[in-house]
Amino acid sequence: MAETPQTLNALRDSIDQLDSDILRLISERADCARQVAEIKTGTQQSADDAVFYRPEREAQVLRRIMALNNGPLSDEEMARLFREIMSACLALEQPVKVAYLGPEGTFTQQAALKHFGESAISLPMAAIDEVFREVEAGAVNYGVVPVENSTEGVINHTLDSFMESGLNICGEVVLRIHHHLLVSETTRRDKVSRIYSHPQSFAQCRKWLDAHYPHAERVPVSSNAEAARLVKTEWHSAAIAGDMSAKLYGLTHIAEKIEDQPDNSTRFLIIGDQGVPQSGDDKTSIVVAMRNQPGALHELLEPFHRHQIDMTRLETRPSRSGVWNYVFFIDFKGHHGEPRVAAVLEEVSQRAAEMKVLGSYPVGVL
Repeated sequence: MAETPQTLNALRDSIDQLDSDILRLISERADCARQVAEIKTGTQQSADDAVFYRPEREAQVLRRIMALNNGPLSDEEMARLFREIMSACLALEQPVKVAYLGPEGTFTQQAALKHFGESAISLPMAAIDEVFREVEAGAVNYGVVPVENSTEGVINHTLDSFMESGLNICGEVVLRIHHHLLVSETTRRDKVSRIYSHPQSFAQCRKWLDAHYPHAERVPVSSNAEAARLVKTEWHSAAIAGDMSAKLYGLTHIAEKIEDQPDNSTRFLIIGDQGVPQSGDDKTSIVVAMRNQPGALHELLEPFHRHQIDMTRLETRPSRSGVWNYVFFIDFKGHHGEPRVAAVLEEVSQRAAEMKVLGSYPVGVL
């Protein structure tokens, strides 16, 4: 036992040396990133033409880090650390501006920061179509919008926006969604008679609410962050929201992880105005309008089966061009630059009344 202080001192000395080495290496990496920016800028007609953020390159780097990791930190935790290093280095080249479905404190902002890192400049928008418009106008580099929840299904507003937009899908991020019941410091916890939240969150927590607050009024609002803001000023209300909203408005958890499904998650899409090269593990999303005739769905899906393309999602939406006509949103594995994927897309385009490739992009790493 007498040797313990010496052992601790030796370990602390080792940690200090390792910290110094890490600091030096991060600085060297940042300097390399700055040189990359100078080269990109020098080879373009103007700095505005240079592409600094490369989704396929970032995905490749994070996958490589996870493959090399031998612990004790998990692969995901190690990738998160490198994501922040990459985000800070990218900010030296050119900070990425990202619009997201606001207000501040929403799960969509959390998804944006998870994908782009804390060094990105994130800007809240009031509606999904506003996110699309900001990207289309060039006011931001990318947008982040929710597209589907594992419990409640697709977000139709997002699908409808893709039908009218020429933007590309540049990436995806899946966020595990944990809902908490939150109150302020002035809330009388035994007198909660009103609960605020987004309609999707109410749907995802329906059984828990029925069991614990069956008589409380459920008031739907535009976002969970707005629910948290309202609770801050009321003594008899609570909000269903996530950790980011709780931190933003200084609220306290009185019940954690109240979602009915423990694996509740939401998928978000990254939208931009440029295509993404192959990363080695990609998805492609398309929207297809088929002619209204018998066997149309079979005719649409047959090429995917024949070419052994793994389809990961199929959704239908009413077409705006005619009564009882439908369009299909399809996600499948592969990049449109791959020969067999290109072959499938060619066949589908010949059979369909209309087809649009929404984008090929890296499968979400984190």
